[in-house]
Amino acid sequence: MIYLLDTNAISALMRADTALASWLSSLGADERVVTCAIVRGEILFGIERLAPGRRRTELEGKAARVFAALPCEPVPSAAGDLYATVKSTQQRRGLPLDENDLWIASTALALDATLVSYDSDFQSIETIAVIRP
Repeated sequence: MIYLLDTNAISALMRADTALASWLSSLGADERVVTCAIVRGEILFGIERLAPGRRRTELEGKAARVFAALPCEPVPSAAGDLYATVKSTQQRRGLPLDENDLWIASTALALDATLVSYDSDFQSIETIAVIRP
């Protein structure tokens, strides 16, 4: 089983969230935890927007440690095909998603991964498995 951590799950790791840490420690050896390039970009963009100073420096260090410990998957080409389907389906249902969320969901689908997220918007995508630890 592959678990893809969404942006808010990475943020929780950076905050040393005990619930997420407990869930991660309960995973078996045959389970993989990854993130993706879109999530990495969102985290780094959030940090980049901060003014130089202690808080930014601390977050840069935390992000570097998390990304060093967690494989970052590229966006598979199949995610492009899935993106088109997911976006059109969500629009027809009147449930549009943020562009980055669409790419994250499509990447999870292409990897056949369960998305780990605290964002309830992903629950509206019927074809994706989402958990909230």
